[in-house]
Amino acid sequence: MRTRHEIPAARWPSREEVAASRLYSPIRIGPIEARTRTWVPAMVPWRSTEDGHVTRDVLDWYGRFAEGRPGVLVVEATGIRDVPSGPLLRIGHDRFLPGLRELTRVVRERSSGATRLFIQTIDFLRIRRRPEKARFVREFLALRPVHRERASALPGCAHLLDADEQAFREALLALPHAALLGLLDEREVEALERGARERVSDVHLPHVAALPRVLPGLFADAAERARAAGFDGVELHYAHAYTMASFLSRLNERPDGYGGSREGRLRLPLEVFQAVRARVGEGFAVGCRLLGDEVIAGGSRIADAAYYATELARAGMDFVSTSKGGKFEDAKQPRVGEAAYPYTGPSGHECMPTVFADGPGPIGRNLPLSHAIRDAIRAAGLETPVIGAGGLNSFEIAEGALEHGDCDIVAAARQSLADPDWWRKLELGRGAEIRRCLYTNYCEGLDQRHKQVTCQLWDRDFAQADAHGRDGALARSRDGKRRLVAPPWGP
Repeated sequence: MRTRHEIPAARWPSREEVAASRLYSPIRIGPIEARTRTWVPAMVPWRSTEDGHVTRDVLDWYGRFAEGRPGVLVVEATGIRDVPSGPLLRIGHDRFLPGLRELTRVVRERSSGATRLFIQTIDFLRIRRRPEKARFVREFLALRPVHRERASALPGCAHLLDADEQAFREALLALPHAALLGLLDEREVEALERGARERVSDVHLPHVAALPRVLPGLFADAAERARAAGFDGVELHYAHAYTMASFLSRLNERPDGYGGSREGRLRLPLEVFQAVRARVGEGFAVGCRLLGDEVIAGGSRIADAAYYATELARAGMDFVSTSKGGKFEDAKQPRVGEAAYPYTGPSGHECMPTVFADGPGPIGRNLPLSHAIRDAIRAAGLETPVIGAGGLNSFEIAEGALEHGDCDIVAAARQSLADPDWWRKLELGRGAEIRRCLYTNYCEGLDQRHKQVTCQLWDRDFAQADAHGRDGALARSRDGKRRLVAPPWGP
């Protein structure tokens, strides 16, 4: 049963205690060293241009996180294909390099060189918006003989077996909705009720069948551009609802050697990593984010994740960042005209747990997954750092996670959004000034609607001017109702 949990009270440490902590000790991540074990993971803020270029708002967003001086800051999921994908950053062509170079410059300047900067690279398959019923039946439904056979078997519908196509489609529209659904197969029902969605197992589609041939080169090209732009490393997006995570899923039953078993499902992620490493060499950090548990029926669980992470580490991956859930399979039905959003169902809740949760509550909820993955990697004799996440919002929780072997680096997305300066405030012994996340997922609600992401704790505070806004003005959302960066803070 779900209940509303209170955010646990925090004891804020002195500057001296922080200086002696594990959290604020350095750590090697492959060829680089992070100053502290503090990490801001990738969050998509919807601030790029419609064709994926860096904007002033993008620079302000990452510059503001940089002012908090985390050990590592990861830039949002960035598309590796040169295809339209809305206001999501892209890295699929050299024309994106000038903006990305400016981004790395701004982060280094505003963190005073204290923060390492990675970029997360992503591929995704096609998903369509939920169509209007009439349009689906009249335009999108590919008629097959079985549709006529099933329809003609309905009472009073024998004539439909030989009806012309237009008349048949109109007759389908006239049927009760349940009867119409009974004529369709599972994927057709999904296309009508939720919007059509491609799977990595759709090998009858030439572009899906070609993914193992195409993706290693695309990811390698993207990593080479990231290195040229001045990033310290790249995080391969092997998590949530997207292409690479779908290859790792137990639901992947591709018959071509890239699915059907743990070894088959891991084959393409390994080949992508190997292509990236060969392209960028050993002096550039390459890691991944993957799921400790898909949290869907028939999906991969922690034993699968521990195997994948260990084999990727054995292959030379420089870090493994853990997450959970966030899948299309259990997402809520979208409204007509909208696409399914993979963080609305049970797996989405486990990815970003709120205060409205079952007994364990949201704080530190997913640390057992990173702990199990770390144990498996260590049992293989490897020292690859593991990043843990999920409701980590105080010094004691973060330091405890490191002491208990839950992870080697502590990541906080929503808490860092609530207060981009919180890592620096901790380091300076000023924890009492930290603005703590409420874990209501106000930010996620904006993300779901592809609105510019902000935080309810600061986005209506128009009193404090943004020193980095255009011409000294406060940057606001497109509707003018929300400020786009957290108010400034200085020690």
